[in-house]
Amino acid sequence: MPTPQRQIRAVHDSDTVTVYQAYDPAIASPALAAQTFVAPFKRERMTWIKPSFLWMMYRCGWAAKPGQRRVLAIAIARDGFEWALAHSCPSHPADDEDHGAWRSRLAASPVRVQWDPERDLRLNRLEHRSIQIGLSGEAVDRYADAWIASITDVTGLARTIAEHLAAGRTDEARSALPPERPYPLPEHLAAHIGATTPSPEQR
Repeated sequence: MPTPQRQIRAVHDSDTVTVYQAYDPAIASPALAAQTFVAPFKRERMTWIKPSFLWMMYRCGWAAKPGQRRVLAIAIARDGFEWALAHSCPSHPADDEDHGAWRSRLAASPVRVQWDPERDLRLNRLEHRSIQIGLSGEAVDRYADAWIASITDVTGLARTIAEHLAAGRTDEARSALPPERPYPLPEHLAAHIGATTPSPEQR
């Protein structure tokens, strides 16, 4: 069965869902110590969280790109994650949407969502999409002050998988990936963010 075109896939349990961010050590180290984001992290800037580990690897180049050499796995409360989705606006208007109405909605929303091509183990583009969630204003405050359950450094994991791939150990690389699975998204949230409607077994 093909992967649905727009589906949230993530590491999750009954309480939390894991998202990824990559930063310079100057931001990552204090965040790990405090188990939340503290200075020099800037709350005034939009911060993007990504449930897809491989999309994060595409973005940070397996923790090799400047400013993204530390990869963090952030477990956040599911109710916070779903609050973000419920208060989001797409980064781009729908084909049939009035642009003025979309711009007004975007300006009033503390969260942006966009669906970008998912990546395979070699970081090649796939046909189905992965969600990226941009937090600003009230959403950043909620994220840092209330939603975060834990922050873990997964830079070593990223580099280990990259080493396996460089050495041709594809099976070892694949087996080391975080165990992402479809997130049981409520139907009203799926409709709001333009996700593929979840099948009954995913609810």
